[in-house]
Amino acid sequence: MEILINGQDAGITLENEKTIGDLLIGIENWLEGTGSHISGIIIDTEPVQVEAIPTVFERELRALQSIDIRISSWLNFAREALMSAKSALKASEDASFEEKKTIRIAFESGPAAAFLKEQIQDIAKSVALSLSGEGLSPADTLKLLEERMRELELPKQEILNCTALVSEIVSRLEDLPLDLQTGKDKRALETVQLFSHITEKLFRLLSLLKHHGFEIDAITIASAPLNRFIEDFGNVLNELMEAYEAKDTVLTGDLAEYEMAPRLMSLYSTLKDAVSKKA
Repeated sequence: MEILINGQDAGITLENEKTIGDLLIGIENWLEGTGSHISGIIIDTEPVQVEAIPTVFERELRALQSIDIRISSWLNFAREALMSAKSALKASEDASFEEKKTIRIAFESGPAAAFLKEQIQDIAKSVALSLSGEGLSPADTLKLLEERMRELELPKQEILNCTALVSEIVSRLEDLPLDLQTGKDKRALETVQLFSHITEKLFRLLSLLKHHGFEIDAITIASAPLNRFIEDFGNVLNELMEAYEAKDTVLTGDLAEYEMAPRLMSLYSTLKDAVSKKA
């Protein structure tokens, strides 16, 4: 039997594998940590999509002439899932009630929704709520997906485009103590929301850089290894949110001005330097 990966001879010698399931489990173990996964298989020239693979698990390998295992990167899976979500949302915009229901059920039962639920949970939730009519409108959710597609395809450019926004938020964090003391509650809330949004975005982009060939594991931020910086950042962020929710204006202001503002600037400056150095 011929074993191929993406149409090329895989050079695999069977040992104890008896079924398609045995072989695929071995391939997935081999792929673990690479960011790639099985996206489908072709059995004797008959394609089997990823969602249908479990139905052929028990077929014996000795009965096959060939099996071509299709492997895709995490980026490709994410790209296809987001495009599928965009198609569902666009179809839902002007659909009737019954048509919306059909679109929602078809999307939620497909592989794109399954991938999003496992890998990009906030988007999965936003799309599900929008399709059910309970969250943002399809048009507004589409804007969110377009931002994520830009991050996915061009993380370097997205980072460079954040310069003005990061500078503004750092300045607002430094001003937060005065805003809280002078009763500018609306501006203070906006500052916290903007800070939360940009922080989530920068950490998403940091993760995506690895999929684009950047060696992020070697990065140090403010003289700290990346993992330690992220852990410390998360701990101080939790303190800030707890203080803000408890209406402890003194602690909230101190943490925002002296802890989060410099950390945010350090994070962004490091990311910007890293992407600027790579052509």
